[in-house]
Amino acid sequence: MADVVRNEELRRLTAAALRIVAVAAVYLTAARLGLLQQVVVAGAVVTPLWPPTGIALTCLLFLGIRIWPGIALGTALVILTIGPWNAASFGVVAGNTLAPVCACLMLRRVGFRVELDRLRDGVALVFLGALAGMLISATVGSTSLLLDGALPPSGFWSTWSAWWTGDAMGVLVVTPLLLVLRTARLPQDLNPYRWAEPVALLISTVVVTLLVTRTILDLLFLVFPLLIWAALRFQLAGAAPCVLVVSVLTVVAATDHAGPFAHRGLFAIMVTLQALNGSAALTTLLLAAVVAERKSTYRKIEEACTDLAEVVARLAPGESTHRWPPPDDEGPWATG
Repeated sequence: MADVVRNEELRRLTAAALRIVAVAAVYLTAARLGLLQQVVVAGAVVTPLWPPTGIALTCLLFLGIRIWPGIALGTALVILTIGPWNAASFGVVAGNTLAPVCACLMLRRVGFRVELDRLRDGVALVFLGALAGMLISATVGSTSLLLDGALPPSGFWSTWSAWWTGDAMGVLVVTPLLLVLRTARLPQDLNPYRWAEPVALLISTVVVTLLVTRTILDLLFLVFPLLIWAALRFQLAGAAPCVLVVSVLTVVAATDHAGPFAHRGLFAIMVTLQALNGSAALTTLLLAAVVAERKSTYRKIEEACTDLAEVVARLAPGESTHRWPPPDDEGPWATG
């Protein structure tokens, strides 16, 4: 019996260790992709979009708080790939680990649902998971660099703001996409006509984003009709990929100083970039949540009406000949 208990405990510890290593590997991979579009602010390396924060928060929501060592290990590996380890590295690891952990705890506290089918879930992810939670990583990381002498006092706030917006955008862009992918299922009906609209939407988003980020005219706002279309028609499943496309293509244009980002200083570029990406993610996430909540409410009302019609039919079978929902030509707005 004791051997069985030990073997079970060993299997449990092995599974937990494998999850931690997997989280660290995914974190490192996402970080390497994010660093492809890095910028240097006052000597500190930051990115306008930091995908690992979204991955870390998603892993915590699905796998639990116990996988936090994977986030710390992944952050440490990222630092080692950038430069030598120093005293400030401990603070960066602590901040990048505490931020998603605290964000996850706050989301759990308010009853966050990973389905993101309620407005309150969208609001919680934006203001608690992204904006509030990522204050920790930006503050701890920037302060660590300042105390270590790697960051001059004059560059503290510019580094802090770039750090915070990059981490927050990672949550706003990546986390909703991962939440959608977890529950995504291929439709049973593979009719090509059903795929025509989403494919056209995605292609249109890519084309329009490329056009507005490669012209000198300030036409970045033209992406919003497409994002609204995606949120209204397909909710989070359509909005999340489109926001990712817009964010990535805009970040690439900004780091290349192309289109509307040409001949602008670093501060102006960061402000424009984060205003666009933040507004796009916030608008589509909340709009998709509102539409999903309305559909869920309608389904509940329809189910309640169906149940009530069945009860009436059983109580007065001779008087109730109608069923709910009525046919299209017998609905409450039918005219004859």
